Amino acid sequence: QVQLVESGGGLVQAGGSLRLSCVASGSASSINTMGWYRRVPGKQRELVARINSGGITDYADSVKGRFTISRENAKNTVYLQMNSLKPEDTAVYYCAAGFIGGLWRYWGQGTQVTVSS
Repeated sequence: QVQLVESGGGLVQAGGSLRLSCVASGSASSINTMGWYRRVPGKQRELVARINSGGITDYADSVKGRFTISRENAKNTVYLQMNSLKPEDTAVYYCAAGFIGGLWRYWGQGTQVTVSS
């Protein structure tokens, strides 16, 4: 079993930056891909970015050029550096890990990001 704990959310003005962190514990050595999703009330959960164990990344078009996902395998940690934040980035951000068979096996509890205009 793997547990994911996110941190780093908060309130920031438009144009500002935040860095989210997600630490995996438990049987974390088995994790391949890690990623970040976000959810706005009333909308479907959206993939923001993901990174596999080799460091290959994938981003939603809406965040390309502004967000950067990275990971430290030795620390079982994935980061999401968010720059040039916009009010439409306001959401609960969730860490996900273990992408197998088209499904994510593990999810964090989420961290709120609020961007004021």
